[in-house]
Amino acid sequence: MPLVSMTDMLNKAKEEGYAVGQFNLNNLEFTQAILQAAEEEKSPVILGVSEGAARYMSGFKTVVKIVEGLLEDMKITVPVAIHLDHGSSYEKCVQAIEAGFTSVMIDASHGPFEENIATTSKVVEYAHAKGVSVEAELGVVGGQEDDVVADGVIYADPAECKELVERTGIDTLAPALGSVHGPYKGEPNLGFKEMEEIGAATGVPLVLHGGTGIPTKDIQKAISFGTAKINVNTENQIASAKKVREVLAADSEVYDPRKYLGPAREAIKTTVAGKMREFGSSNKA
Repeated sequence: MPLVSMTDMLNKAKEEGYAVGQFNLNNLEFTQAILQAAEEEKSPVILGVSEGAARYMSGFKTVVKIVEGLLEDMKITVPVAIHLDHGSSYEKCVQAIEAGFTSVMIDASHGPFEENIATTSKVVEYAHAKGVSVEAELGVVGGQEDDVVADGVIYADPAECKELVERTGIDTLAPALGSVHGPYKGEPNLGFKEMEEIGAATGVPLVLHGGTGIPTKDIQKAISFGTAKINVNTENQIASAKKVREVLAADSEVYDPRKYLGPAREAIKTTVAGKMREFGSSNKA
């Protein structure tokens, strides 16, 4: 099945009361594991690619070719989107789209509101002409993910969210409401009141960044308020690293990377499948 944009899968998820997981790619094994889990769970899936991960894997074009090759070789039948996570500029979004990405996030949330509107509108105009979906962000999600570093959390303003959606025509919105990138220090404290307001005011599917470590009851509550996309990366990275450590600790003679990356791939697949069930996207493809 060819790569698709996020628009249809997220609108369907919002209407039917579940969320589609965005699972970030870090290497070949992560990509295989996520696609295997999606196919076995019969779940739509979004493959997130940060600019840092794209550089690590040699560039946007290489990432797209790896994914396209796997879709064919693994006979993937479920809807798959490949999404630029936290695109830092209009130029980076264009590069990703030209390389074959079917969805992009423009993260212009760090500048003044009018600049965010202007940059996001420019990305939407370019992307929509190519059939590519666009995600934007308001507020500040805490923590660090690759090149994205934020001290503290700034909640998104519901009135600004409504204005951003109306003036730019984005397909989905990531309002910062207390989630963080990376492991939580203490209990997550999500702004559900604001989430409900923003979901009602904008009408578009919402995105929850920093999905690792959020309790299931909070996930379900977020979905009920219009969250249709939940991003997960740290949990998969932790599962992968833990398995590699176990294999190498158990046998100091192991040197073939397939002997430790293979089990790591299985650990990622198990984690992703669990998330798909938790988000309610299993059997929704």
